[in-house]
Amino acid sequence: MLKKLLLLAMFPIAAHAQDYKKIQQKAIFVDSHNDILTACIEKNVRMDDNLKGKTQSDLSRFKEAGVDVQIFSVFCDGTQQNPYQWANREMDTLDAVISRNPDKITLTRNFAELNIALKQHKLAAMFGVEGGHMIEGDLTKLDKIYERGARYMTLTWNNSNNWATSAMDETLKKDSLSHAHKGLTEFGKEVVKRMNSLGMMVDLSHVGEQTFWDAIHTTTKPVIVSHSNAYTLCPAFRNLKDDQILAVKKNGGVIDLNFYSGFVDSTFKMKENKFALNHAHELDSLKKQGMIQEYALSILADKYASEVQDARPPLSSLMEHLEYIVKLAGVDHVGIGSDFDGITSSPKGLDDVTNYELITKALIEKGYSKKDIYKILGGNILRVLKSNEN
Repeated sequence: MLKKLLLLAMFPIAAHAQDYKKIQQKAIFVDSHNDILTACIEKNVRMDDNLKGKTQSDLSRFKEAGVDVQIFSVFCDGTQQNPYQWANREMDTLDAVISRNPDKITLTRNFAELNIALKQHKLAAMFGVEGGHMIEGDLTKLDKIYERGARYMTLTWNNSNNWATSAMDETLKKDSLSHAHKGLTEFGKEVVKRMNSLGMMVDLSHVGEQTFWDAIHTTTKPVIVSHSNAYTLCPAFRNLKDDQILAVKKNGGVIDLNFYSGFVDSTFKMKENKFALNHAHELDSLKKQGMIQEYALSILADKYASEVQDARPPLSSLMEHLEYIVKLAGVDHVGIGSDFDGITSSPKGLDDVTNYELITKALIEKGYSKKDIYKILGGNILRVLKSNEN
């Protein structure tokens, strides 16, 4: 009798496990921000090789994870002399992967091509350019990156450009920013209007508050915030305040959750700074070899995994951000923008792309319907993508 009761007790658990895996596979899963292209260049690896233990993503793991649409970040930090050339180099990296694996991945430039890729069971790839400095103040270059497959551009990264100010600069350099140059300039507003006309989503992650509001008041299309969280829960300078979250709701846009521990847990940054200080000699050595700070820290995080593990927040902390945004703005305005391969730490359990299903499991446990889970996992960002098309 006891054995029978134990079996009955176990059955709902097995059924539950099957449900979240089934929902994960059935959903059209979209991640709006992944930095594997930069990681491949920085770490001198190829995305279509087995990179387990080296990166958080690779082509086979995207398939294993049930990722259907990946928007690949095109990134440089603003210190390069030719950022537009660097952007094209990263796009070339993905094009090479696609040419070697035409049966697994394809570049999609619109919603119709995306649907064809889904029917063919290929990974639908797009570019998201992370930083307006990469168009070098030239609308023609904006047109060209759109032609190459960029379907959003983040107006700034942490660095401001000559037409938009960043969250980092508006927060940390606010006294040195003159009011006349805070936010979008007239040219910056022209950039937003051109993006609207092209059908390129305006991304407001990383931007300063004044830039955010100038863009919201300029755009005629729904925006995205490709990888950001809620400021109220974690007051990092580039998370969104409540009035910004509500503005994205009113605009019809979507906020995609960032997995970086420092944007999830307010205590993490202090722990990361201590880690960097403890390994300052190795960090400096890697940077002298030409590696940028984020990827140098990533190498050290892999090397000293046990130290990093203790500092990571629980998955429940990320889910708190999701629920906060849902309660404030509604389930139609939240999605996934992991920032995998651009971050040094993520919540416990979310070690790489194959762990996305843990979010689905947590959503089921919190009582979300299949319909709402499908929206969060990809439906919302696809709606915004389609709305931006001419």
